[in-house]
Amino acid sequence: MSTSSEPHRFGIVGILGRPNVGKSTLLNRVLGQKVAIATPKPQTTRDRIKGIRTFDGWQVVWVDTPGIHEAQTKLNRYMVDLAIGTVSEVDLCYVMVDAAKALEATEHVLEETRAIVAHVAAAKKKAFLVLNKTDKIGDKSALLGLIERFSALYEFAEVVPIAARLKGAQSNIDKLLAATKKHLPEGAPLFAEDELTDRPMRFLAKEIIREQLFMQLAQELPYSVAVDVISWEEKGDGLVVVHANIHVARKSHKPIVVGRAGSQVKAIGEKSRGILERLLERKVFLDLRVKVDPDWFDRDDKLKALGYTS
Repeated sequence: MSTSSEPHRFGIVGILGRPNVGKSTLLNRVLGQKVAIATPKPQTTRDRIKGIRTFDGWQVVWVDTPGIHEAQTKLNRYMVDLAIGTVSEVDLCYVMVDAAKALEATEHVLEETRAIVAHVAAAKKKAFLVLNKTDKIGDKSALLGLIERFSALYEFAEVVPIAARLKGAQSNIDKLLAATKKHLPEGAPLFAEDELTDRPMRFLAKEIIREQLFMQLAQELPYSVAVDVISWEEKGDGLVVVHANIHVARKSHKPIVVGRAGSQVKAIGEKSRGILERLLERKVFLDLRVKVDPDWFDRDDKLKALGYTS
């Protein structure tokens, strides 16, 4: 309940950008809790995830989206279409740029960001330019040059440099939140104060397992791996029993995921279970099985079965 005489504000904010610019890390930071998986590897996010936070006098829904990139498979096309489709559904867009990466390859990042901005411009959406990973830039004059070049792409309502992985004043998240509130439309809250995300716990469990696959497997293998939670049962004694399948695209991938005498899949399961138990504040029994689904990421039937459909 607002204690201010100002009208209540409510809005939906889309977080857009190239792969690995820190969109999911930002979502977790503005929420103050983890709802989106985040890894150092690009294209970790495959679905839109909404994070909800209620403040005094305003409520905001952030929409984390997959990185916009050149799609090579049907899965990639689904991801890109999902991100682009978000633009028309939001009140405000954060166009995120990895500032450190932009300094290494300014023209390339500039052109890819220009393509993203074109979708924002076509929808005539209000947008912020959010330059992330500024903590990795030693020469702050170089950051000023980046701001000047990227600001020329669009009439951004705000330009906010941040360091989403940091905490406290150094992150500049408070400035981003203040600017966001200022630009949201007036409106009543749509969600209860304690709601954090629109995704069910089964989805979060799937994502937690997939995060561990990204963190513990070799560079390319996680991109051809999917997770499907096939059963979720809450027992009377407080135990949550979860059965999930890990789908790999090649027969040769299965022994890599399983590991010697099952060591790899056991480690993935133990780590995932620990995160789930902290999230649920309950004991979890997690059973993981590895299945071979040839080229699932380029087959309509498999994509639909795994939930990758618009």
